Amino acid sequence: QVQLVESGGGLVQPGGSLRLSCAASGSSFSIGAMGWYRQTPEKQRERVATITSSGSTDYADSVKGRVTISRDNAKNTVYLQMNSLKPEDTAVYLCYVQVVRVRTIDVYWGQGTQVTVSS
Repeated sequence: QVQLVESGGGLVQPGGSLRLSCAASGSSFSIGAMGWYRQTPEKQRERVATITSSGSTDYADSVKGRVTISRDNAKNTVYLQMNSLKPEDTAVYLCYVQVVRVRTIDVYWGQGTQVTVSS
């Protein structure tokens, strides 16, 4: 099994910054793509950013220029650096990892971390 532990959410003022982390643990797996989604009660789950195993990144238009995704393969950890935060960035942020085994590719999700942008 694979466990994901997220951290770094919280309350921040508009214009502020936060760094989210998501660490994967378990045994006998390789990680492919990693990324972040966000969810609010009013909206469907929205993809925020993705990073492939080779380091290629992709961002939602709503966060481009304000958000940077990165990964530390030695630590099986993905990060999301968010700057110039806006109230509309308020959401539960969920990380995911693509776990590659000999015969299967599975996606695992973190438990979610709340980000609230408010003055």
